[in-house]
Amino acid sequence: MGILAYLILGLIAGAIAKLIMPGEQGGGWFVTMILGVVGAILGGWLGNMIFNVGLENFWSIQTWVVAIIGSLIVLLIYGFVTKRK
Repeated sequence: MGILAYLILGLIAGAIAKLIMPGEQGGGWFVTMILGVVGAILGGWLGNMIFNVGLENFWSIQTWVVAIIGSLIVLLIYGFVTKRK
């Protein structure tokens, strides 16, 4: 996949992760895209290491699942780091 495909995948996966994750998450669409891209890369790496599933094809359901799971993980970590006390 190209960089534009990663950006689109990251933006959509990050938005889906924000919808799935309960509570109020900060950040606008740019933060969502950055977290989504990082999550997609993390999900692709973990998926490749554990299940031998990577981010080869944009239209593959496996690509979307690992990208969304990775985005959920990154969004959870981001929530813990930026949580106000």
